Amino acid sequence: MKAAHSVSDLVASGLMTPEAGAAVAGVAERYAVALTPYLLDKLAGAPEGDPLYAQYVPSPEEAYTAPSERDDPIGDHAHSPVKGIVHRYPDRVLLKPLHACAVYCRFCFRREMVGPGGEALSPAELAAALDYVRAHPEVWEVVITGGDPFLLSPRRLAEIVGALAEIGHVGVVRLHTRVPVADPARVTPELVAALKADGLASWVAVHVNHATELTEEARAALARLADAGIPLLSQTVLLKGVNDDAAVLEALFRALVRNRVKPYYLHHPDLAPGTSHFRPSIAEGQALVKGLRGRVSGLCQPTYVLDIPGGHGKAPAAAAWIAEDGTVEDFQGVRHRYAP
Repeated sequence: MKAAHSVSDLVASGLMTPEAGAAVAGVAERYAVALTPYLLDKLAGAPEGDPLYAQYVPSPEEAYTAPSERDDPIGDHAHSPVKGIVHRYPDRVLLKPLHACAVYCRFCFRREMVGPGGEALSPAELAAALDYVRAHPEVWEVVITGGDPFLLSPRRLAEIVGALAEIGHVGVVRLHTRVPVADPARVTPELVAALKADGLASWVAVHVNHATELTEEARAALARLADAGIPLLSQTVLLKGVNDDAAVLEALFRALVRNRVKPYYLHHPDLAPGTSHFRPSIAEGQALVKGLRGRVSGLCQPTYVLDIPGGHGKAPAAAAWIAEDGTVEDFQGVRHRYAP
């Protein structure tokens, strides 16, 4: 089975009827489409309401751009001092060596920047990006993102990680990826070995939105990373119609922890164009997160965050538990007075 990179591929695979394909032709011309053979197999026969289907298969609703939506919703461009670097926080930078992904999520906040054949940094551009990190001793953590860095060959990944390990003030490299749940066979022993270098702590943040993504193959890929001593985090986007339900989130976060993945961030969806149908309200998100407090342990609790539009960074978005009158609400909704 071949990967799908167009509406015609999706129709040929049976995931869309010709009529449904015609309805999203314009959407697919603007926003990249890609599903791996692995996902095509998992989605065979899936209804449109399937949580995987909604994440990867284009919808006519993407043709609508809400007035508040923007091409660069989190302000990457405004904080990019050199190509491939985003320096938004003092002690860490994003390093984006490529702008291609194995799959293209329908809610992606970089959907105007990524796509098939997504531009990769040239050797000179990568060298300049690494030089920027060397010249800024305040940078302690480098987040390799893009695009998906797990699309790089093990050789190229090892070169980048090795170069970062030689920069004395860099202590942590964090790689953000969708590959373990979108194309788990790509997580080979060679790729895992490429993520590690002496003197550098390597972490992997895996993007997972629903427990059904944690198939046997995906769990095995995560185990290859965890067994190699690489700490694993998760990032989840709160998506209307996919996981905006306390029981669904509970199942996801329990499954992640059972597979040695610490839930890290639950993102409120960014203001990317054509994604308004995925966005619940902040109040709805706060209620869901509040409902999780008594359902799952602290190990299973990510931080609910909003990336402030324009590049001003992430802010915790959860509702307050301590009121101005000094009372504290417990997980059952009962308020108690606290007198220090």
